[in-house]
Amino acid sequence: MMVVVDTNIIIDIAEHDPVWRRWSLDRLSEAVVEGPAVVCDSVFAELSSQYDKVEDVDQVLAALGLVLQPLRKSALFRAGQAYAEYRRNGGEKTNVLPDFFVGAQAVDLGVPLLTRDVKRYRRYFPELELITP
Repeated sequence: MMVVVDTNIIIDIAEHDPVWRRWSLDRLSEAVVEGPAVVCDSVFAELSSQYDKVEDVDQVLAALGLVLQPLRKSALFRAGQAYAEYRRNGGEKTNVLPDFFVGAQAVDLGVPLLTRDVKRYRRYFPELELITP
């Protein structure tokens, strides 16, 4: 079964987070075996801030068994709609749009999302199945 993977899972593993690394690694390993485990464009972009070359990001994704799955227009539209709702509800943060891309991709593909960021996904994508701690 396909699973969309959020950036925080990859960072937990790559940065050896003392609290979350084991949980994230175990859940990602399960997702890869059942696979495919995919990331969207915005996750790739977020990870890119940590590396010097695109090939470095490609290597990290490959080492973890992750596949880049570009967003479809329908997911981009859903992300924009969810973000607009967030702003109408008083959301003031402007750096959260990548989260809406990730959630919309999982909804658009009809697959679960592996993440530790529960609150926003549950509120703006209530139909989304989450794999969370």
